[in-house]
Amino acid sequence: MPPVYFDYNATTPLDPAVREAMLPFLDTIWGNPSSVHQIGRRARALLDDARDRVATVLGAKPSEVVFTSGGTESNNLAIFGTARHLRAKGRHLITTTIEHHAVLQCFQYLERYEGFTVTYVPVDAAGQVPVSAVERALRPDTTLVSVMAANNELGTLQPVAAIGALCRTRGVVFHTDAVQVFGKLAFTGIGQFNADLVSICAHKFHGPKGAGALYIRSPLLPDPILFGGAHENERRAGTENLPAIIGFTEATARFLRTPVFPSPTMWTLTRRLHELIAPLPGVTIRGSQADRLPNTLALSVQGCDSIVLMAGLDMEGICASSGSACSAGSLEPSHVLLALGVPATEANALIRFSLGRDSTAEEVERAGRVLPQIIARIRGSEWSG
Repeated sequence: MPPVYFDYNATTPLDPAVREAMLPFLDTIWGNPSSVHQIGRRARALLDDARDRVATVLGAKPSEVVFTSGGTESNNLAIFGTARHLRAKGRHLITTTIEHHAVLQCFQYLERYEGFTVTYVPVDAAGQVPVSAVERALRPDTTLVSVMAANNELGTLQPVAAIGALCRTRGVVFHTDAVQVFGKLAFTGIGQFNADLVSICAHKFHGPKGAGALYIRSPLLPDPILFGGAHENERRAGTENLPAIIGFTEATARFLRTPVFPSPTMWTLTRRLHELIAPLPGVTIRGSQADRLPNTLALSVQGCDSIVLMAGLDMEGICASSGSACSAGSLEPSHVLLALGVPATEANALIRFSLGRDSTAEEVERAGRVLPQIIARIRGSEWSG
């Protein structure tokens, strides 16, 4: 029996059409876009074309698109680059307690080593950031606010458009890590986030790994974090990974305006999974059930821990996650659940099911059948609830 893949928030398989678009750039179109000879010029022309295509889909200027290696680099460039660029104006920064580590660790570094002060805004019991809490945290010396568009562990959506509008009225730069929403929710244009900086990652919507972009709203020019050349409008040094950029471009063109994760199907499947799992003793569904990604269902299980639960599911052929794939294998409780006020014993027992375009009702029923058996085996006869 083939495995059930319920970890689409971690990564997605490369779409066949995206792969086809990439193949010539792994073989015949191999020039360095910075070379002035004809082979290099051909690569440069196709790189420029890719940037134009992405900008058209986003509703941005080509100069506002910086190609990166993915979400982590985009987040790092947005946060380090902006904080350092504006440090003469102020050294107070704002983020939340539930951000991805690619965001949180940037702020922690700036706080620890570069003399910045960071306010970590708390969230409510559903994992949402109140706009009023961000407003209260703003100070005259605040230069940057970063709030993710959707939480990777819970799927909870954040009011980023309202936060962005607030920041704009106060003259504060706003960044959103939006890697989890592209391809999953309706997209009309980059302006819907009201953000100055938006992080995008290709492998979250059936593009290649190692490819992404940072949207930088003109005229903002964050300081670079990589040095060694004038690539990417002097924002990101290094020879461009043209095959990956082409794959990112193709996935962007195909799967953003018409989301590759079909919302009606995703809602149907995750609601059925909720029906099967929620009644189990000691199981708590986490995050908002209304304002969330339609493909995501997160839960914690009393009397268990994430590593053992994932191993049990894997033995039954079901691929799930304990949250962020970047911290997989960690024995630490979920920092997201801790931020919700969940006790550490339960925060260490988070399981996330994230479904995708190839997920089926039969797979959901299979997960619903085996999970109670796995929980019972882990708890043994001594668990009393």
